[in-house]
Amino acid sequence: MARLAIEVKDQRKKDKMLKARANGIKAKYSTRVHNRCRLCGKTGGYIRKFDICRICFRENAQQGKIMGIKKSSW
Repeated sequence: MARLAIEVKDQRKKDKMLKARANGIKAKYSTRVHNRCRLCGKTGGYIRKFDICRICFRENAQQGKIMGIKKSSW
């Protein structure tokens, strides 16, 4: 429940910042908005291209859930 509350709060901050930016107002504290993993809500190790954290990325890649990604070996 707490994780969901944090995600909702973060999304509200992000929406508010984007709305202000659209009106030509610079956000006062833009660094307070964090990118969060859409699967687990973690902020650290976030990969923008996939919109998930590195741990979820690794798990999903190993299970074959992410298209075009395979484990490298040499």
